[in-house]
Amino acid sequence: MSDQAAPRVRDLDIVVYGATGFVGVLVAGYLAGHAPAGTRIALAGRSAERLAAVRSRLGVEWPVIVADSDDVPAMERLAAAAHVVVTTVGPYAKYGHALAHACAAAGTDYADLTGEVLFARASADANHELARSTGARIVHSCGFDSIPSDIGVHVLWQQAQADGAGELTDTTLVVTSMRGGPSGGTIDSLRHQIDTVKQDTTLRRLAASPYSLSPARSEEPDLGRQEDMVVLRGSEVDPSLRGSLAPFVMATYNTRVVRRTNALRGYAYGRAFRYREALSVGTSPLAPVVAAVTKLGLGALVVGLSLPPTRFVLDRILPKPGEGPDQQARERGHFTMDLFATTSTGARYTARFRAKGDPGYAATAVMLGESALALALDRAELPASDGGVLTPATGIGDALVKRLRTAGLEISVRALPR
Repeated sequence: MSDQAAPRVRDLDIVVYGATGFVGVLVAGYLAGHAPAGTRIALAGRSAERLAAVRSRLGVEWPVIVADSDDVPAMERLAAAAHVVVTTVGPYAKYGHALAHACAAAGTDYADLTGEVLFARASADANHELARSTGARIVHSCGFDSIPSDIGVHVLWQQAQADGAGELTDTTLVVTSMRGGPSGGTIDSLRHQIDTVKQDTTLRRLAASPYSLSPARSEEPDLGRQEDMVVLRGSEVDPSLRGSLAPFVMATYNTRVVRRTNALRGYAYGRAFRYREALSVGTSPLAPVVAAVTKLGLGALVVGLSLPPTRFVLDRILPKPGEGPDQQARERGHFTMDLFATTSTGARYTARFRAKGDPGYAATAVMLGESALALALDRAELPASDGGVLTPATGIGDALVKRLRTAGLEISVRALPR
């Protein structure tokens, strides 16, 4: 197939859209090094010249597809060309709607890296029933947001079920160790959501709701206030956990993904399932102060990006979209997330999700790359589903757990003494 001709329907297993962007290049590079021989992959984006340069750098002979996110017919052709489309082009609320909808209509599986509540909500509203009618699996948030959270709770639940220990109740993810650079793309997505909710109070309330991604918000249990920006003692989560816990910046998104999984599974985790996330800031005497300052700092960042004078300054300090750490910094990065859960029978469990590499770049490239490979090549191992707008756990599930473990990530779970 020539670069100029549109590929025949389903001639491709995977298309990487946004392949010339910072993260897109990393994902394409991961697939070049880890996809089985014979996997049919294409690179897609706006510039034929830049796509060809990426292809040359990777040393592959994959076709390139030129398509702009604003061009609906081009997105439809792209979706019809492959079994799976993965996209790194964000903010997704600006650039992602047409491609997600095209994949839902074409019966094409889809995966992205979004951490945007309003985009994921709009996609579910527009695409869930359509994707069910075509069998497409539209799986948002297949990177650092929100695979460790969603898959971590998934394996906790599986172990509790295997042990006959009842349903999950209080469950907390704690980021116990992390090293990585801030993502320019994540900051840009935050800017866009701030601008959106400033103009619409209804969307502001939706974004703040703990069940904003639920398929049926009116059916969710009333569990009282579920705060995202928590400051806690470790012992409040589990007796084995020491030190102080600060808010985790992605809790406002990840928690909603995990709750959507519970709802999509018919509340299999439990109607009394409560979920939160936090960041360990150590055991020093100053740790409680650090936790409180972290909470204030995250609030100040949102306020600063909301006000024109401070935003002007922040826009010159914060990473720009498309920027990221160099290879050495990406390789030095790592993260460890420990999850703690209590069940309805009083049993206690902990799970660990750990990976090497910068969380938002190197580790994310592995997670999105393996998500694509699982969707394309492991059809018999995917969770039973009619399709729809799904989560990593409900859309890919154990097939992804198996692949990530094989790729060197730690995903473990064990019971704790009562």
